[in-house]
Amino acid sequence: MADADTAAVRPAAGLRRTALFKRHLAMGAKLADFGGWEMPIEYPGGGVLREHEAVRTRVGIFDVGHLGKLAVTGAGAAAFVDQCLTNALEKIAPGRAQYTLCCDTGGGVVDDLIAYLRGDDDLLLVPNAANSAEVARRLAAAAPPGVTVTDRHDDLGVLAVQGPASEDVAAAAGLPVALPYMAFAETTWQGEPVIVCRTGYTGEHGYEVLAGPEATVELWDSLLAAIRQRDGLPCGLGARDTLRTEMGYPLHGNELSTEISAVQAEVGWAVGWGKPAFWGREALLAERARGPARVARGLLAAERGVPRPGMPLLAGDGRQVGLTTSGTFSPTLRQGIALALVDPRLPDGEELVVDVRGRRLACRLVRPPFVPSHVRD
Repeated sequence: MADADTAAVRPAAGLRRTALFKRHLAMGAKLADFGGWEMPIEYPGGGVLREHEAVRTRVGIFDVGHLGKLAVTGAGAAAFVDQCLTNALEKIAPGRAQYTLCCDTGGGVVDDLIAYLRGDDDLLLVPNAANSAEVARRLAAAAPPGVTVTDRHDDLGVLAVQGPASEDVAAAAGLPVALPYMAFAETTWQGEPVIVCRTGYTGEHGYEVLAGPEATVELWDSLLAAIRQRDGLPCGLGARDTLRTEMGYPLHGNELSTEISAVQAEVGWAVGWGKPAFWGREALLAERARGPARVARGLLAAERGVPRPGMPLLAGDGRQVGLTTSGTFSPTLRQGIALALVDPRLPDGEELVVDVRGRRLACRLVRPPFVPSHVRD
């Protein structure tokens, strides 16, 4: 039995773990590799469908501590970052967060991330787990004297409390909640520094909380207790994926990559087109001027069946006119949905077919989100 117990907590080869790993293990979570981290995909008694439904109608909590955390500090740090990443930091004031992109010279997306502007000389960047080191490498290589890029991956955990009851839950745990969308507050919780931001990746009203490892564990316990009192659930990354797909939110590696530009992905709203400099500027301006060869759209299945990533999208005459990038069963709509890159000449509402391993699945071209967003509620 001792050997079995030891094996149960031994890390899978090469995988990292968040501060909450023992909590997930004790709860019997199904674990899997996600961006090099051993993360919970779903929990017993919940499962993806129930966890998804809890977030849409009540509240759920996610461990997203695998996300990267990069501190960029020093004189002129904000001006430096503004010359590298796509969005215009001048649009926001300290205490606000901004969605932005790290692109390569060809306009491909190295990663999408959230920038927390703490001051002119202090930013916290939150990239995706798998790309955090590459974003850090590029920024550090370009940083002028006096600007430092520090990897804080192991210093901070991240919890996401999402759903209509998220404000009640955060308040019950003693966290600040009177925040507009994409604003954050730096405060203390039981004497430990925390950052509370009105952000999320589900389409629901919610908060993301960054804290040190020990405080993260205590916060999880406190928030989860309040969530259970409201018939909410702990949620894994399986539900996080179905929730974001219903919103049409891009996932790097699927809807964004070094082969898929911001123009193709239709996230040009996260590009400061008037800025004199950012990585990939010339390539993106040129692509926008000539028009992209493919654009991001949604697909709504017209019959029973679930499209998956990497499936050909066919017109009525059999011509391939696109490729799915994400696909799932929508727990809210109770039907298959997908995100895809398609021929930009196709109109909304066009009837198409997804080739699901040789089976033709009828679908309709739409613009996400598939369900209403409540992030600003």
